[in-house]
Amino acid sequence: MSEPKLFTAGALGDIEIANRVVMAPLTRNRARPGVDAPYEIHAEYYAQRASAGLLITEASQIMPEGKGYAWTPGIHSEEQIAGWKKVTEAVHARGGKIVIQLWHVGRISHVDLQPDGKAPVAPSAVTAKVKTFLESGGFSETSAPRALEEAEIPGIVAAYAQAARNAMEAGFDGVEVHAANGYLIDQFLKDGVNQRTDGYGGSIENRTRLLAEVIDAVTAAIPAGRVGVRLSPFSGANDARDSTPQETFSRAIERISGKGLAYLHVVEGQTGGPRELPEGADLDALRAKFDGAWMVNNGYDRAMAIAAVDKGEADAVAFGKAFISNPDLVTRLHEGAPLNEWDQSTFYGGTEKGYTDYPTLADDKAA
Repeated sequence: MSEPKLFTAGALGDIEIANRVVMAPLTRNRARPGVDAPYEIHAEYYAQRASAGLLITEASQIMPEGKGYAWTPGIHSEEQIAGWKKVTEAVHARGGKIVIQLWHVGRISHVDLQPDGKAPVAPSAVTAKVKTFLESGGFSETSAPRALEEAEIPGIVAAYAQAARNAMEAGFDGVEVHAANGYLIDQFLKDGVNQRTDGYGGSIENRTRLLAEVIDAVTAAIPAGRVGVRLSPFSGANDARDSTPQETFSRAIERISGKGLAYLHVVEGQTGGPRELPEGADLDALRAKFDGAWMVNNGYDRAMAIAAVDKGEADAVAFGKAFISNPDLVTRLHEGAPLNEWDQSTFYGGTEKGYTDYPTLADDKAA
């Protein structure tokens, strides 16, 4: 019986991968307080999981205003770049590949997390009906945002490009632009949030403009074959919804296709929830509009992942929570071995517990 393609080598653009099992971006809220920089614990955490074909880091803010949760890392300061360099060196020493997810949360923030206590920014002054995580250790309703002035938007686009350059300085194999899950770019895409009447709102063409401009800027800053994009076309995560998602995201994908991108990472269904799609949703039709590698995500198990890649429905499969509790997930999937259960109480914040202390199969056999 031949080896499932999931476990064979391949490429995502310019990034050669040893297998098609990807570690999805997972916010863990463990950056160094005050400076939002990774440190030794992050290097160990990611290095433990370096057998993945590709590691995608936790979302990392491109600028101070892009922060929406306590203790999330950034990629906009020298200290952050130095911290991430320890991570990339540790992963590369284990033979792994790693990209950083570039993040601006937009309205999913709180004044306590913003520079000088200012209001978060968004396409429109519409407050999200969700909560965020503060340094006080608790969850709080997001703050009312202010609408970005059109003249401010080029500065945000430039910050994405600079973050990509910073990522390469830190030794990453590439970047993933986070345009999903109700954060800033997704807020511009979806008409339930974007109520602008200027060149960035109203029509689908205008609402997809920010995404297109960010991708153009990032691919001008670093090679396009090292740039991935994450989208969540049918997800209502973080209170962001669109009235015509198939049409909106068809155009969004058309605008970023043909640029030689490394991959498109698509959340199928609701982020971290049901995989069911709304009436009129057609993921195959969306895929047909993209000319690069197609990465899928949301609720995949071993059998589903093997089938998706073997059938050509995906080029890679991203796993989230399973990677939290199984640093050797690739080995466990390959062998059909049981998986460790995760401890959700340790997902956000803390130190080693629930972060770097999950056992591998080798640990189990040695015990």
